[in-house]
Amino acid sequence: MSERHAIVRVRHALKMRRLQVSRVRQLTPHMVRVTLVGPDLDGFVSAAPDDHVKLFFPVAGGALNLPTLGPEGPVYPEGVEPSPSRDYTPRRYDAAAGELDIDFVLHGEGPASSWAEHAKAGDVLGVGGPRGSMVIPDDYDHYVFVGDATALPAIGRWLEQMRPDAKATVFVEIPSLDDRQALARDAQWFVEGSSPGLDESIASLPIPEGDTFWWVATESKRARTLRSLLVEHRGIDKDRVKATGYWQEEL
Repeated sequence: MSERHAIVRVRHALKMRRLQVSRVRQLTPHMVRVTLVGPDLDGFVSAAPDDHVKLFFPVAGGALNLPTLGPEGPVYPEGVEPSPSRDYTPRRYDAAAGELDIDFVLHGEGPASSWAEHAKAGDVLGVGGPRGSMVIPDDYDHYVFVGDATALPAIGRWLEQMRPDAKATVFVEIPSLDDRQALARDAQWFVEGSSPGLDESIASLPIPEGDTFWWVATESKRARTLRSLLVEHRGIDKDRVKATGYWQEEL
């Protein structure tokens, strides 16, 4: 008999894939969905809603210079500029259709945001991973999801996959009200800089009845602060809180 609330860690065979853009869809003013296709997608596995893949972007001039996977980690070809990389959540993978969706937050300059803003059918992208999955059990009574716009792909996927009778409380901070998305469950939306904001609302949220799992994904320092709020100040069991930094604010 499996242990109640047991987290399962799954390792995946690490593969580097060279994929092509099939279509691009503007979801909201600050988010674009890019659908990737190609023979290299065969065997792709993503076992948890908050998995991440490493995306590799073309360098100036359009070349995609991907690393090979050596015993000491990724190795880039000598004499070429390495393709810049960033971590992203697989929003949707359809094995039958051979499609992988990645949602990009558009936030101005940067390898990922700049590429996504101008992405078009036929463009190429490198995808590595996922290296592994941390599968949160589906036997909790209640799930609380807290995140900013970068967490929306994971939250959206999680809400679609969770069992129908599980309760969910969803708090999302976005750049503007126009950036709200249709999700499988109701969400409370907070515009950046609003008052009361997301953090204050988490601090005053009544603790749900029953067994509850708390998932937080924001800027790294903020994620640590929210975890401290939940565990040290609100008394939530640390094993029932997963707080992850999805990006890091530049000082």
